Amino acid sequence: MTAAYDDLLAHVRETHLLAATAALLAWDQETGMPPGAGDVRARQLALLARLQHERATDPRVADWLAACEADPRVAADPERAANVRELRRDHERNTRLPQRLVEELAATESRAQQAWAEARAASDFAAFRPWLERMVALQQQKADCLRRGPMPRWDALADLYEPGMCAAELRQLFAPLRERLVALRHRLAAGRAPKVALGRVPIDEARQEQFVRAVLAAMGFDFGRGRLDRSAHPFCTSTGGDVRLTTRFHRDNVLDALGSTMHEGGHGLYEQGLDPDALGTPLGEPVSLGIHESQSRLWENHVGRSAAFWTWCWPIAQQHLGNACDGLDAAAVFAECNAVEPSLIRVEADEATYDLHVMVRFEVEQELLAGALPVADLPARWNALYRDYLGVEVPDDRRGCLQDVHWSCGLFGYFPTYTLGNLFAAQFAAAADRALGGLEPLLRRGDFAPLRAWLREHVHRHGRRFRPAELCQRATGAPLSAAPFLAHLERKLGAVYGL
Repeated sequence: MTAAYDDLLAHVRETHLLAATAALLAWDQETGMPPGAGDVRARQLALLARLQHERATDPRVADWLAACEADPRVAADPERAANVRELRRDHERNTRLPQRLVEELAATESRAQQAWAEARAASDFAAFRPWLERMVALQQQKADCLRRGPMPRWDALADLYEPGMCAAELRQLFAPLRERLVALRHRLAAGRAPKVALGRVPIDEARQEQFVRAVLAAMGFDFGRGRLDRSAHPFCTSTGGDVRLTTRFHRDNVLDALGSTMHEGGHGLYEQGLDPDALGTPLGEPVSLGIHESQSRLWENHVGRSAAFWTWCWPIAQQHLGNACDGLDAAAVFAECNAVEPSLIRVEADEATYDLHVMVRFEVEQELLAGALPVADLPARWNALYRDYLGVEVPDDRRGCLQDVHWSCGLFGYFPTYTLGNLFAAQFAAAADRALGGLEPLLRRGDFAPLRAWLREHVHRHGRRFRPAELCQRATGAPLSAAPFLAHLERKLGAVYGL
């Protein structure tokens, strides 16, 4: 192995430790930090961002990369070549961003998240508006630094989360998908809608937590290398040596707690399935947010909303939830989990309408970044799109444009990865079903190990070795398509609704 490659990897591994420290502070900010610590935390995160950026743009990195790229021994080794390829991509992006902007973004994100949480609780968009205006302006600056030529700002930011993703291709994908999803919703309206039961029974939050922890453990999440806590908006983050998950509880919505926990648990299994020997290098990092999201949506929807899962899970639910389960059975709760009804909240949406929520955000983000939509007009534009896409009236900001934490965190260009995740998830689930001789009998007895092992072998362990499209092709034998997702929905929901 060349000295340049050794030096390069030692440098990026140390830089990763700074990133992991920042992730731990950000997790603490969302789960346990006292309100009075906000200003200091913002300065801490800004300092760590500056130190990371200084190391990422160190002139020695360019020299090491050039030496590695000129070395035939590196090119001949697939793992080294993949690391160098991805580190070159990271370096080119990092050197386009001025240190001042990186620092200011980190500090603003920290303060904006606190302002968002307060504004959301009060359903007061006006209180958050100045922070969002500042964040949009900073994201526009960031996009202008990253983009090449006439590339739209949105594309420059989206490429950070899903390499190669662009708005033009997504519009081509979203238009027919939206049409099919709306048509499916109209067909289901003529069927037999499931009854809402367990999801509206008041249940002590401590009981709910015991229940979701039992399911998370059965999925294979390693609590020796991770935690489950609470936050206003569920999330997963890796702090380097362990994986932190959060969920949330409503007294009268245990199914939301279960879905959120399984969703974040899918993210956590991906993080725990990465090669530990590659920690701090591209081969020890997730390849994209779309692939990451595929893991969470697979466990939440293809496992957690399946009839086979509820056959296994129902006795566990009865054990932990007690009298709340009286008069119900596994079949009734399975049907309830798959009820389709246009709603206001993305994270609580059913499978058939979820992607319509994503499409609203996709449209709004592009308009904000292009300067075509003033931040002050966001609530009205949001509400109009919800009326158009989902046929619902938005009653207040909390259930409208303040519902997501993403924009306060600076995550512009992120939302479409959720829909890509749904498509990848369906294709991975279908491939695993074929390879394992059928997932249904495994899920019915709560044997999640074969599925987890298949995902680890075909998705997790590769890190950034392959780009998302190649990873999908290798794992499933076909390029990404919406067909498996639509077939999955139409088959399952048609049965639930008696069509």
